[in-house]
Amino acid sequence: MANEKLLDIKNLTVHYQSYDATVHAVENLNLSLGNGETLGLVGETGAGKTTTVKSIMRILPTPPARVVSGEIFFDGQDLLKVSEKEMRKIRGKEIAMIFQDPMTSLNPVMTVADQIAEVIRLHDGGSRAEAHKKACDMLELVGIRPERGSDYPHQFSGGMKQRVVIAMALACNPRFLIADEPTTALDVTIQAQVLELMKKLKAQYQTAMVMITHDLGIVAEICDYVAIMYAGEVVEYGTREHIFNSTAHPYTKGLFACIPDIFTEQNELVPINGLTPDPTDLPQGCRFNPRCPYATERCRQEHPENVEIEPGHFVACHLINGGGNENA
Repeated sequence: MANEKLLDIKNLTVHYQSYDATVHAVENLNLSLGNGETLGLVGETGAGKTTTVKSIMRILPTPPARVVSGEIFFDGQDLLKVSEKEMRKIRGKEIAMIFQDPMTSLNPVMTVADQIAEVIRLHDGGSRAEAHKKACDMLELVGIRPERGSDYPHQFSGGMKQRVVIAMALACNPRFLIADEPTTALDVTIQAQVLELMKKLKAQYQTAMVMITHDLGIVAEICDYVAIMYAGEVVEYGTREHIFNSTAHPYTKGLFACIPDIFTEQNELVPINGLTPDPTDLPQGCRFNPRCPYATERCRQEHPENVEIEPGHFVACHLINGGGNENA
């Protein structure tokens, strides 16, 4: 999918085991990403987005989580096969993550500069003074006055805390950044500022990025490629232009139909009928078939494979890949 693959996930399957059932969180997932590119992971809650990125970081809770099969290549190295000692060197240095809630990512009894400096010293070494200076430089880079480095997390607003987390994630110039709904808890104005900051830093450092979001507006703003996930699978993948201008999968169309359109007269939004399936008891055939208005008997019996319908645009749908309603 990308020419120079920095990240290449092949046939990743992740399950969570409970006492009496198996949660099929991610099934046979394939994704790749090149240097400097941004991929948006989009889907409803429970689609497997966070499990996917936690698998990359190797921070899944085990047990109950278990990587059943697959490979995750980062710069040619399978992350699932490296030792925990080696993985600790990669986390924060080569791959960094911005979590959804900044308050759970920050230590309430350490100043923000000390927390950033701790990451720098762990991966880059150097003296405390050098690390502290770089930490203050990073705060300035994300629009926080360096003197505020001596403040504690509770002294910052939600948007400022998120900026601190971004500064921490970028402190060691990672080649790959994961952002798990980084703007969910922020108001619209602060959200726009954080997105503008991430675009600026991406351009400055040529950092590859995976952005998890429910917001298709954010995808349009920042992502080069988009993967639509449903019930643990990628059902549509393509460039931003493919997904927005040549939407193919009924689920993707359903997501767009939930968004107000200022150019058409709408009395009400059109929701996707039904609920996401129980991950311990997934439907036979296409996993979207119980909610799909175009589902056929083939959809209920046979699982669809991802097929390239135009260069770089992949869809897993029988209706698109032959033998169905072409108007779906």
